Amino acid sequence: MTLSQKTTIAKPGQLPKEWFHVDATDKVLGRLASDIAMVLMGKHRPTYTPHVDTGDFVFFTNAEKVVMTGRKLEVRHYAWYTGYPGQKMESYKERLERKPEDLIFHAVRRMLPKNKLARHMLAKLKIYAGTEHPHQAQQPKPLEVGKK
Repeated sequence: MTLSQKTTIAKPGQLPKEWFHVDATDKVLGRLASDIAMVLMGKHRPTYTPHVDTGDFVFFTNAEKVVMTGRKLEVRHYAWYTGYPGQKMESYKERLERKPEDLIFHAVRRMLPKNKLARHMLAKLKIYAGTEHPHQAQQPKPLEVGKK
């Protein structure tokens, strides 16, 4: 007696993409980013295939209202090299006031795989500082993330 079991391998463009809306108000940044990275990769679906982009579109509103636990806003810093001697540094709090979209973008980017496919996954992430967004036509579904 043989059992007939088949493994499904997704092909590019085979699965329909859905749109999810996340309100980042009072959500913890790290938990939020890890849940969103899973949706962008497609690991929330039973048809996940590692070498194919099977994820969905996700967009954030209220990015300026994201929170961090402890004293991370004051203690942690972004550092980058400008090409001149020395290094530029900016605390997470300063970055949140200046560019709140970057805080979520970089947190999610660092939780995606480090390969060429990650660029395609990251292109499906849209972040808005306020409540306005241009994605009503896509009929987004609300996505509850960042909870334990």
